[in-house]
Amino acid sequence: MEEEEQLRSFMFLMTYMLLKRRRDINNANTQRRNEIQRRIRHRQYFFQRQRRMLMMMIAGSIRSNIRIRTRPWTTTPSTDWWERVVMTEFQPSDWLDKFRMSRETFFYLCDKLRPRLARQDTSFRLALPVEKRVAVALWRLASNIEYRTISTLFGVGKSTVCRCVRDMCHAIVALLSSIYLRPPDEQELEDSAQLFLSHLGFPHCVAAIATLHTAIITPSNNASDYANPAGWLSVLSQVAVSGRGQFWDVCASFPGGTDPADILQNSSLWATAAEGGLSPALLPIFVGKPLRYVLLGEACYPLQTWLMKAYPEEKGRRASHAALTEPQRLFNRRITRALRVSEEALLRLRARWQCLSKRNDCGLDVVPTMILACCILHNMCESHGDAFKAGWQVEVVEAESPQPSHKQLLSTSMDQSHAEEVRQLFCDYFQQQNN
Repeated sequence: MEEEEQLRSFMFLMTYMLLKRRRDINNANTQRRNEIQRRIRHRQYFFQRQRRMLMMMIAGSIRSNIRIRTRPWTTTPSTDWWERVVMTEFQPSDWLDKFRMSRETFFYLCDKLRPRLARQDTSFRLALPVEKRVAVALWRLASNIEYRTISTLFGVGKSTVCRCVRDMCHAIVALLSSIYLRPPDEQELEDSAQLFLSHLGFPHCVAAIATLHTAIITPSNNASDYANPAGWLSVLSQVAVSGRGQFWDVCASFPGGTDPADILQNSSLWATAAEGGLSPALLPIFVGKPLRYVLLGEACYPLQTWLMKAYPEEKGRRASHAALTEPQRLFNRRITRALRVSEEALLRLRARWQCLSKRNDCGLDVVPTMILACCILHNMCESHGDAFKAGWQVEVVEAESPQPSHKQLLSTSMDQSHAEEVRQLFCDYFQQQNN
């Protein structure tokens, strides 16, 4: 019995050793296979990287041997078009036509946006220069052509074009709003009032309020809210334009069917003007009385002591209001003339940046930022004295749908008390000037 017990123990020991040996061999084989696969992957990555570097070297040598031609842009390869044609051959008129600004303003813009747009090179690809990113985005804002066309022109992917537009618009709003889209100081208020008086014939006024409809593609949600009075889908913006034709305040991102009066009442401009923020601390004198500066608005806005609008015109025999007096008609003619400053500023804005005059196919999360960025760029170009070509304006007038007209807002509870007295002061002033 003792011998059988020893034999059984020996058999168990031998079995355990054989199983352990087999497990060790299997583990060693597995580790060896994993190591071989790792080396194969590493070698493949190394060969791919070498091949990419070789292709870049070949492409660079081929590019350097290309003979420089004069100005036939259509025959220039896309990979060479930006570096050689734009940066070396573009004339001042070319910069103005393609980027809607001078070369000096373009590089000024690039320097201002560099903190937000600069990207780091990686081991796999070189980052696009800030100048090229800005050029891609400006080309899109100025022409509103398809991403595919711009992609081919600049030799970048369509997704890159989309990112360039989005990033530049956000960078402009973040970095340049405090410079080119801010409330005016007292000197700017006085200058604007002088311009309204000398150029437009309306005294004691510093800005005109107007609306801008930007056509959009059909949104996925609440599409009916974006149908404007003309019947097409749009995003509605409210702008305040100074006597220089520049934007002081822009309130964007509202559906096209929104009532302009509701936008005004919920905007920062309403709060600022109602609290006297658009007048100096020492009120200027008008017709012998201290009076805050006023703004001019369309008929769709409520009448306020700081916001003047025209008297409702008589329409047919069944008009619900009495016929206007001669001083009231004179007031309406003067305010209509003065409101042209906002009409012309919006027309120049849409003509310079045609992404606002044609149907914008960007998402609703981008359109409001794009509108703000275009207004800031407009102010920047106007401040730098960049030329404006009349041909751009003709193109917009011929191509775009007319801006919708809003219903006039008759006297309601939204009108401020004593506002009619202020409007009567202007009637008296114009009557005296006319005599």
